[in-house]
Amino acid sequence: MDDGDDLGLGGNDLSEPREVLAPLADPEQDLPDLPLLLPEHLLDLPLTLSLHPRPYQREAVQRWLEAEGRGVVVLPTGAGKTVVAMMALEALGARTLVVVPTIELLEQWRVALVERLGLPAASVGVVGGGRHEQRPVTVITYHSAQAPGRGLGGFGLVVFDEVHHLPAASFRRIPRLVGAPYLLGLSATTERLDGKDHDLHALVGPEVYRKLPVQLARDGHIAQYQEKRLFVDLSPQERVQYESSAAEYRWYMARRRGHAAPGPAAFQDLIRRAAVDPAARAALQAHHEARLLALNASAKIGLVADLLAHHRLDKVIVFSEFNAIVDRLSRHLLLPSITYKTPARERRQVLERFRAGKYSKLVTGRVLNEGVDVPDANVAIVVSGSAATREYIQRLGRVLRPKSTQAILYELITRHTSEERSAARRRSREKDAA
Repeated sequence: MDDGDDLGLGGNDLSEPREVLAPLADPEQDLPDLPLLLPEHLLDLPLTLSLHPRPYQREAVQRWLEAEGRGVVVLPTGAGKTVVAMMALEALGARTLVVVPTIELLEQWRVALVERLGLPAASVGVVGGGRHEQRPVTVITYHSAQAPGRGLGGFGLVVFDEVHHLPAASFRRIPRLVGAPYLLGLSATTERLDGKDHDLHALVGPEVYRKLPVQLARDGHIAQYQEKRLFVDLSPQERVQYESSAAEYRWYMARRRGHAAPGPAAFQDLIRRAAVDPAARAALQAHHEARLLALNASAKIGLVADLLAHHRLDKVIVFSEFNAIVDRLSRHLLLPSITYKTPARERRQVLERFRAGKYSKLVTGRVLNEGVDVPDANVAIVVSGSAATREYIQRLGRVLRPKSTQAILYELITRHTSEERSAARRRSREKDAA
């Protein structure tokens, strides 16, 4: 990591509103007028970041301050988004609320704030998962933060981890409930399939900084990596079933085309109509069956077995969209597995054994996409996934921690199906973003 200036501001005068005077990576560049921190916002605790921030992390904080302390920073999984948040906290010296999507992240954030920022353990509280410890620095789940009657005043900075959750109907009122002058959103990718990622600008501020995995890998901040797409075919029986289901869906949508434009809006219209229209319900079921066949083609099982044999000495995580395939891979290939149904104690045990090298292979569903401290691997195999860029980036991030060897992500795609078209659309979006 890069040697650099300490962003700490020293002692705080709590008697009157304070102007933020955070040092910049570029001291020649002026900041706009930043919001004042009122006395009740100030954190009267010593703060010392115990690591040297990387240049892009410094640049991200600078861009955020240039945007008047409001906005979203987009960095790949494994690139140190937590460090960006701690740098902002240190620069402001403000009472801080960190909002996270999962109970697992509560303790991860608490430990990081104590160990990396030097905060006294008694000053860092946790709200969620049965705990109600509101302190000068508090980590809280999205669900707990939006609970009726929750008092969240007095914070000068709010950090929204995995900020793509914020536009959800039940969460979007959290910034207004807290009323903090500084808002920072963090995510590996802000994309939402419902398009509500565009609401983030109004909720937390503009996107102020973004780095793609390829950019950080080129500079050596994360692992060099390869993406390999491997194609399989449906079996003859699967192909007949797929074409039959796909035809039923296309026939219904063609009939409705005069009532709804093709694309995501038309599909949302189908979902709404399925509640009252038997034909729409049958078309939706046909779409689901076709998608299941495409994502879970039987040929993928054999291909996973071949890849695991090829990477016998590597640490490999296998991802599937569907828990039924996770269970099938676990049984057929004798792999430890984790799904949302795995008890917490068993989940911790499997991850600890994977971290210690007792297990070198692991198969999982969506539960490890985010919010869990997943041990490092150097190979990821995506057996099936959604069309979402966010999910793909999250899974790629599981193999991107810095290492001497090259990381590899395999994406298994069924030819001549909706999966192939969805993957192509996602890659097109990624190219546009780059």
